[in-house]
Amino acid sequence: MKAAVIVFPGSNRDADVTRALRLAGAEVAKVWHADTALPSGTDLAVLPGGFSYGDYLRCGAIAGRANAMDAVRAHAARGGLVLGICNGFQILCESGLLPGVLMRNVNRRFICHRQTLRVERADTAFTRAYRQGQVIDVCVAHGEGNYYADPETVARLEGEGRVAFRYSDAAGDLTETANRNGSLNSIAGIYSDELNVLGLMPHPENFVEDLVGGTDGRGLFESLARAA
Repeated sequence: MKAAVIVFPGSNRDADVTRALRLAGAEVAKVWHADTALPSGTDLAVLPGGFSYGDYLRCGAIAGRANAMDAVRAHAARGGLVLGICNGFQILCESGLLPGVLMRNVNRRFICHRQTLRVERADTAFTRAYRQGQVIDVCVAHGEGNYYADPETVARLEGEGRVAFRYSDAAGDLTETANRNGSLNSIAGIYSDELNVLGLMPHPENFVEDLVGGTDGRGLFESLARAA
């Protein structure tokens, strides 16, 4: 697996996701936002978390129009894998690779805590190391993670099985308490129509080693390594 991590001014999780990918066996290169191409042979493009361009205008709005994103869009159009985490999810929505928007959290506060998620399907390149319905323990850290889309778009996402993860309690039940940012249908992550682009708000890259308190995030990166 050859992965390219796109670094924007204000990215701050690029080192974390690089470590998670390398632990899973991936070869990782970093790509600057002004670059116009991905390294030859790239299998996976990753948009890490952070505050790209200071979150000015809207979160991810400027990054979505960066030079490197033209290369990422071309990669996705060829069927290449793309992963966006937190700010990366916001960038994917702003760049047109995923539908919907990430709005301010319903309580208008930045949230940072451990979060359980329910895996909605385990037959994609991103989730084959998990089981359908498995509850995983990761974490979240965001102020604008409240997923919203128009009713037609949400119906299509649900009908086509494109919801990747939902905020749940430890039993896998969808509750208001578990969905602290107020996302529609407790949506924590979605796929593109070809299932080769995934955006999610939580941070699986933070829980890949026992030393930091959990390893449930490791499955996502191991799934990607197997997909290569």
